[in-house]
Parts: sequence; structure tokens; C-alpha cells
Amino acid sequence: MSPRTPKQFEEIREEKKDLITQVALELFANEGFHTTSISKIAKKAKISKGLMYNYFESKEGLLKEIIFNGIQDFMQFFDPNHDGVITNEELLHFIAQFLKTIKDNVVYWRLFFSLMVQVPVLKLFEGELWAMFDPFFKMLHSYFESEGYEDPQAEVYFFQSTMDGVGMTYASDPENYPIAAVEKKLISMYSKKN
Repeated sequence: MSPRTPKQFEEIREEKKDLITQVALELFANEGFHTTSISKIAKKAKISKGLMYNYFESKEGLLKEIIFNGIQDFMQFFDPNHDGVITNEELLHFIAQFLKTIKDNVVYWRLFFSLMVQVPVLKLFEGELWAMFDPFFKMLHSYFESEGYEDPQAEVYFFQSTMDGVGMTYASDPENYPIAAVEKKLISMYSKKN
């Protein structure tokens, strides 16, 4: 048997890292951040506790990686052509993709929304989180302003609150939430009326 190549080592490393983040995501979402220990994550992932620290410096670092990777995944649907300007078509596409992402990743979003109301945990990454969202909010403000909304800032907050509310409610009860009907209503609300 020949020795592993650097590429094979990197693939193994990425597989282990993915395994750890998936196990941690599930435990954090279902059992809570504070009650989930590194030992518990390692045991469920079937790796040593010491090996965990080869991938993540701390439980907080692991949580940050999970949260920021999830945000980056859904933010790719906002301003997909990266021109810094949101069109109506792009806004509607974002709404549809955001809801699809929530349906496809309900455990992540259950964790995300639960963390948003846990002030001590939120403080671990609050500054970085708002820095990630800042361009999103600025583009939304410009969009609502260009569309002639009376109070673009209030509309940004309304849009954000609406999307958060839909996401949080769906994540807490995906079997009963009428997400298709809610998506249709949101698309109708934000479609340009000619």
C-alpha cells in the first residue's frame, strides 16, 4: 500500500471537518449550545476529543464556522450577478431561494434562529454577523428607495422581520407550516405592479 498523497490527506481532513460540523450542528440545534460539550460531539462523531482541536480551536469557533457557512450559503442568492444593485427579479429570486434553503436545511435554521434570541451566545459572533449582513441591508435600502417606498429604512426592517419570522416559524414546525402559500404571498407582495 503506497503512502497517501497530500491531496488524499486534504480530502480526509475535509471529510472529518464536515463530519464534525454536521454532528455539532445536530447537537447544538437539538440539545442546545451550552449543554453540548466537545466530548459529546467527539463521541457522536466517533473521533477523539483531542482530534477535535486539530480542526477547531474551541466550541465557540466550531459554532461560528457552522453559522457563517450557513449564512454564506444563502447569501449567494442575493445579488447573484454581484453588481451591488438589486432588481425586482433578483429580490423575488432571493425570496424563493431563501425559503428553499430553509426547507432544505431546517436543522441549521432551527439552530440559527434559536441563537438569535440567546444574547450570551449571540454576543460571541454578533459583530461579525452584522458585518456580513450590512451590505445586504444597504442594497435592500437602495432597492426600496429606487422603487419609491415612502420609508425605505422601515421597509428593510419589515422585509428582514418578515423573512426571519417565516424562517423561524417554519423551522419550529415544518410539518404544519404552509410554506408554499406563504412564498406565494411574499412573491405577490414584492412583485412590481405594472
